[in-house]
Amino acid sequence: MNSKNNTLANILVAILKISPVFLMAILMIKEFDSLIAAPLATIYAAIIAFITDKIPFNDIVDSAVENVKEMQLVFFILMLAYAMAAIFMASGVGASIIIMALKLGITGKTIAVTGFIVTAILSIATGTSWGTFAACAPIFLWLNHIVGGNIVLTTAAIAGGACFGDNIGLISDTTVVSSGIQNVEVIHRIRHQGVWSLICLVVAGILFFIAGMSNPSETANASSAISQIPQDVWAALMEKRPAAVTLLNQVKEGVPLYMIIPLILVLIVAIKGIPTLACLGVGIISAYILGNVAGTITSTKAFLDLVMNGFADAGSWVIVMMMWVGAFGGIMGKMKAFAPLSKLIAHISKSVKQLMFWNGILSIAGNAALSDEMAQIVTIGPIVKNLTDENVEASEEDMYKLRLRNATFGDALGVFGSQLIPWHVYMSFYVGIAAAVYPLYEFSAIEIIKSNYMAMVAVASILILTLTGLDRLIPFFSLPSEPNVRLKKNITKSSKEII
Repeated sequence: MNSKNNTLANILVAILKISPVFLMAILMIKEFDSLIAAPLATIYAAIIAFITDKIPFNDIVDSAVENVKEMQLVFFILMLAYAMAAIFMASGVGASIIIMALKLGITGKTIAVTGFIVTAILSIATGTSWGTFAACAPIFLWLNHIVGGNIVLTTAAIAGGACFGDNIGLISDTTVVSSGIQNVEVIHRIRHQGVWSLICLVVAGILFFIAGMSNPSETANASSAISQIPQDVWAALMEKRPAAVTLLNQVKEGVPLYMIIPLILVLIVAIKGIPTLACLGVGIISAYILGNVAGTITSTKAFLDLVMNGFADAGSWVIVMMMWVGAFGGIMGKMKAFAPLSKLIAHISKSVKQLMFWNGILSIAGNAALSDEMAQIVTIGPIVKNLTDENVEASEEDMYKLRLRNATFGDALGVFGSQLIPWHVYMSFYVGIAAAVYPLYEFSAIEIIKSNYMAMVAVASILILTLTGLDRLIPFFSLPSEPNVRLKKNITKSSKEII
């Protein structure tokens, strides 16, 4: 009887310890801002830690602060990333990418796949899927209107493309944070998943092209589409994403095509393996120099204002939110809230690749529960890291490769996974922007999800490739195989059999 009572008590304690995650999920689903949901969940987690484990208040605070301290370098990278994104949007780097793509000519058949490719490139340049979608939705949704394309397909295409750079872009906050949590270099992360990401891009691009083949063949240009945007749509866009208005005007009026050079330079130095902070510096300085030549940067003061605004944008939301969610993760780790779940996954996993597969499932499940990809990255990221570190026996080099995959899980299944979750904040944002810039159609999250081939291909492929071991067919993407990496429980089992 005592055994049953103890079991029941343990179950209740385990439920209490995990309940802060449910609270955060409920708050996010109820559309509370992350800056409210995270602090409330953190305070509640501290109360639960005190009740269940009798952890002193000072120790709870220390665990929260220590977890945030580990993100210090990430904070500096994020501030520079946001500054570079602001400069790229204002100096004409983003506009030059769109202009070059549109010079190829667009028809109803190609509008979706063109929008997909342009947003994929632009998202790498700016590091933001939200900003890329806001900037490109007015152009491509109205171009779609002119050429008679499929409005839902085009919307899904630019949504999927906008997420591409958010998953692999050097200056993407999710790329930076997911890499930092797993203690891997951003450059190494990009190399690890680069070929896989490009394959996903090509496959999704083909699917968007095939899906658009039944549309008309009329051509159009960006200037005509921008001219047709109603005044109330301009007002709504100015309120939601003012940087997009600047970009649209640059696309309409034209900017020198050499403004694409800062993006090229950033990509080159990134491939060369230059540290992330230096890569960001190259992008910012080159955009300043060329922007002065092109006349898009009017003065040093205007340039410094863009830098300051980038720092402020990072600090006013992303960094503050990360600090709170980081504190939340520290408290949850202190009371070992995820220990039962970790034990279950460790128990059911028969090999390292199965363990890694479940890490991926945990990431996308956390994303669905929290309705926010960044909350998932900083909450679930430490869990999958500990699961791997505590259960796998491998060389440091092989363990590093496993951490690279965990970082990719957190980012890819956070960003692309969000595109498949109807209640996710991502989808709410996309539907809201699409409705604001193109009020002639009533958009729904489910409709967009059904046509988002990029999200489907990325999420399905990374899970399947990890579980089957077929990732070995993709350069730089393969995980180390057994017996080079082994579950510790299997080593113990083998030792007992020998005895």
